Amino acid sequence: MSSLLAKLKKNSKIEQTEVLDKSALFNDKDMIPTEIPMLNVALSGSLDGGLTSGLTVLAGPSKHFKSSYSLIMAAAYLKKYPEAIMLFYDSEFGSPQQYFKTFGIDVARVLHTPITNVEELKFDLVNQMNNLERGEKVIVVIDSIGNLASKKEVEDAMNEKSVADMSRAKALKGLFRMVTPYLTLKNIPLVAINHSYKTLEMYSKDVMSGGTGIYYSANAVWMLGRQQDKDDDGLNGYHFIINIDKSRFVKEKSKIPISVSFNGGVEKYSGLLEIALEGGFVTKPTVGWYSKKGETDKYREAETYTAAFWDPVLKSDEFKQFVKDKYTVGYRSAIQQLETEDDESDN
Repeated sequence: MSSLLAKLKKNSKIEQTEVLDKSALFNDKDMIPTEIPMLNVALSGSLDGGLTSGLTVLAGPSKHFKSSYSLIMAAAYLKKYPEAIMLFYDSEFGSPQQYFKTFGIDVARVLHTPITNVEELKFDLVNQMNNLERGEKVIVVIDSIGNLASKKEVEDAMNEKSVADMSRAKALKGLFRMVTPYLTLKNIPLVAINHSYKTLEMYSKDVMSGGTGIYYSANAVWMLGRQQDKDDDGLNGYHFIINIDKSRFVKEKSKIPISVSFNGGVEKYSGLLEIALEGGFVTKPTVGWYSKKGETDKYREAETYTAAFWDPVLKSDEFKQFVKDKYTVGYRSAIQQLETEDDESDN
């Protein structure tokens, strides 16, 4: 360390000041893989990646699997750290204990906090973050910020006032402005569920409720879509599309498919077949049949949703690198994303 660098470090009044290549804030970050490969890709751009500290926002209309995604992430965190606790802030009151257990979550390790307005959430969450030490393992889930009123909105209703409330977006912006630094400093992941709506214009687009403050504070913002999975017998489930609206790790505008069936739940290997075909790791020798690269065995599509089919492919360094190159933000893609954001702001 140079004498000037040592002097500047000594002069700093901030306890966490450190040379960047030795900084724990940058170099000692958790990466929590889930059991669903394409969900890891959506979170980090990598099959071996996963959830990191910071704010991840899942936005979409009702019944778009938002709560389920958050519980899959929480279950992975609690599994990796047996001493970890889940802080669950609840404004929807629609998740019974059995729902948590379905995802393998021990409800004895979940601290449930009911909330009725933004200010309640802000005061309690900031207090919790302030009193945690780095190294204490906690994951925070808010379900949902889209359903929260502001304190003023509640007071106006009690006083029978029907006036437009502009305080909610301001309160949410203040909440995440205060909380976000704690998430990095204390290495804590926060998954927030939000609602989305379509703008009233010729070319409508999906927009999150709650103002821009949430968007600016988030490491990642997903806009969730879905398509029905139907056959002659009726509806079998849904094909959900994770649209990456913002991410520090994944190329924006990426679309990550994950399927859910009514009978089997989340299809663990959904989305992999399309990518493997694109990269030549799986081929389609004849209609309705698939083969792995370098093999002559043929499989029906239903047979590709198995560990026996995918484990060798997922262990392939070549396949891992192909997926990473396709989805991970690199220098060039980061510049392109910045240029896109500048163009949108100019318009």
